[in-house]
Parts: sequence; structure tokens; C-alpha cells
Amino acid sequence: MVKETKLYDLLGISPTANADEIKKAYRKAALKWHPDKNKDNPDAAERFKECGQAYEILSDPEKRKLYDQFGLEVLLRGGAPPPDAGPGPGPNPFAGAGAGGMPEGFASFFSNAAGGGGGGGGTRFSYGFNFSDPNDLFRNTFRESSGGGDPFEDILFGATRGASAGRSRGPRGSFGSESMRARQPTPEVTTVERPLPLSLEDLFNGVTKKMKIKRKTFDETGKRITTDTVLEVPIKPGLKKGSKIRFKGVGDQEEGGQQDLVFIVEEKPHPLFAREGDDIVHTIDLDLKEALTGWKRQVTTIEGKNLNIDKAGPTQPGSSDTYPGLGMPISKKPGQRGNFIVRYNVKFPMTLTPTQKAKLKEIL
Repeated sequence: MVKETKLYDLLGISPTANADEIKKAYRKAALKWHPDKNKDNPDAAERFKECGQAYEILSDPEKRKLYDQFGLEVLLRGGAPPPDAGPGPGPNPFAGAGAGGMPEGFASFFSNAAGGGGGGGGTRFSYGFNFSDPNDLFRNTFRESSGGGDPFEDILFGATRGASAGRSRGPRGSFGSESMRARQPTPEVTTVERPLPLSLEDLFNGVTKKMKIKRKTFDETGKRITTDTVLEVPIKPGLKKGSKIRFKGVGDQEEGGQQDLVFIVEEKPHPLFAREGDDIVHTIDLDLKEALTGWKRQVTTIEGKNLNIDKAGPTQPGSSDTYPGLGMPISKKPGQRGNFIVRYNVKFPMTLTPTQKAKLKEIL
């Protein structure tokens, strides 16, 4: 007959459960209450921690024996009886105990666990029972079921991770004070970056891109599974190369949560236009005769507007004409656009015949 069943109730098992049943129940409970799966439940992190503490006690035969015999309060107090403990009904477990108020066998266990012994003169043990970090316990337990690999290794594809599940909001519901548990630094969020190539037309008009990704998570039994997710990536008109679009919590499940995915905008080469900031540049090639004597061209902008250009000549190499308001939309200034620039490239002949040279000398 156990003194209390609180820890067994937390894991949903009977006090007669064996070691395998305790481990299986912990895995199920830890996955159920993992903060990653309960982002809208502020109590989940505390419950996740309590399940880990319950498992840590019940999975250790010696700790479990002490808990079954004396209860959680006595176990956490380092074996000392409660301050208000009186004779009460039934046999007193501390009757006949040595100095320090510990039953036989209890003091030796806690002298190892707390790093001290029960000294004379009625000295009690201090709070010294240290629980493991709940994230480490979770990771190590699932590592055993995944063939030795880290169940939260970065696998990826591309995509976020939340705050550490082990961060405590306070002592409510936990088995001891903050000083009783070793604290590990909160793991930083893992971010995975992936390129997102876009055409100049996509960046000019704005578009929503659908991207299919694969991510690895754990099901309720602790098995590693792969699922497909389709993300809709919004591209605002005028977005520039190098811009980043972040999706939080859509990637592989890791120790502290799920990975973030960041798409980095890349610009595909265009056969007619080049982008320079908010301007669009179109280059016209002219032969030497056209550059000197004049030429006509019809140029179509990226939005399909036709520009008729007539030059009497001469046209200087590298010169250009600017058409305001026909360039790229300016993403931070709705309704405004950059310029459309027509640049002229004069193609000089590679060779000239003696006759051509003579005529040119005569003319020029």
C-alpha cells in the first residue's frame, strides 16, 4: 500500500506499474504536454516539467521505494519530517530514527543525493534534491527509443522553433523550489534559410507563392514522422533582392520547439531588363552608323506600355534617357514607383577596310 499516488496519477498509471510501463507513460505524457504542442496553454510548460519530475522519481527504484513508503513531501524535504508532524494515527515512520529525524536507510540515501549527512543535535537536511532539466530528460529518454540518435536533430528542409519547454513560470505545481533544480540556458531558436528565386515580373506585380516543405515531428507515441506542409509566401510589389520572409514554428521538431524557416528573395535574370534599386533599365544596342546618323526604336516597358524613341543623332555611347514613374513599385511608399531608364550601347566595328577608313577621314 503506497502512502500517496500523486506521481502515478500524473503519468496516468497504477502504483503497480513496472519500469517499461512507467517509461511509456512518461513519453506519452511528455509529448501531450510539450509546450510546442500547447502554445495557447500557459500551464503546459509546468505540467511538462511535473511529468519529468514524476518520471525521474518513479524510474529510480530507490527513490520510488522511498516515495511509496513516505510520500512526496518527505522525499523532497530530504527525509526530515514536516515541521507540524505530530503523533497522529498509525505508526510514526520517524519513531526510533537517529539524530536528524530520518528513518534507518533514509539518511544514507540523502547524504549521497544532497551531498551531506544527518549530523547530531537534531539538525535537519536542507532542500537538496535536484531534478534534471526537463528538456534534457525528454531528449535523453526519446534518444533511447530512436536508436541512439538525437530525436531533435536538425533534419531539414526549411522552417521554427519555440521557447524552451523547460523555462519555469514559477513554483506553482512543481515539486520543489527553483533552488532544487539545476537550470540550463534556454536553447536559442533554430532558423533555417532557403533561397526563393523570383522573376522580375513577380517582384513588379506582387504574387503569392505556394511552397511545399517536409518537416519531421514526433507523434504521441514518440515515433519520428515526416509530414508535408504547403506554405503561402506573400510577395509584395517592389520587394528587393535579399529581403527575408520568416515563418515561425513550421519546421523540424527540436529540443526546445520547432524550427523557423526564412525565405531569402533572389532575383532571376531577365532577358530584357535589369533592376537597379527601384529603377528598371533597358539597354538598346546601336551600330556606329545609327549612333552617328540617327535611329528609331519602339521599346515596351515591363508593364506592357510602348515607348517610341526617335534620335536624330549622334548618340553618345553610355548615354541614357529617363522616364519617371515607370520603374519598380517602391514597397515602403505605396503608389510611388522608380524610373524606367533606356541606356544606349554603341557597338563599334571590329575592323575597317582601307576604303572605309579613307572615307571616314574625308568626312570627319
